[in-house]
Amino acid sequence: MQGMNISIPDPLKEFVDSQIASGRYGSVSEYVRELIREDERRKAQPRLEGMLLEGLNAPAKEMTKKDRDILKKQVLEQLANRKLK
Repeated sequence: MQGMNISIPDPLKEFVDSQIASGRYGSVSEYVRELIREDERRKAQPRLEGMLLEGLNAPAKEMTKKDRDILKKQVLEQLANRKLK
């Protein structure tokens, strides 16, 4: 893991320290990582919405048993992967 040094004004440092003191985050690094992840999610949102709209506007297709089986397998794999983390 790479280290990174940042400089912030005293009021921001006090705010970050208060977030750590609240118990929600265990360290400044954990807090900053969460901020970065949230920024990634926020920036991905327009792309996701565009893909959803594209899917909604696509012509409907009948789902076959094979389609359902593939979907079920994918969902079960994703659930299993989440449990491993």
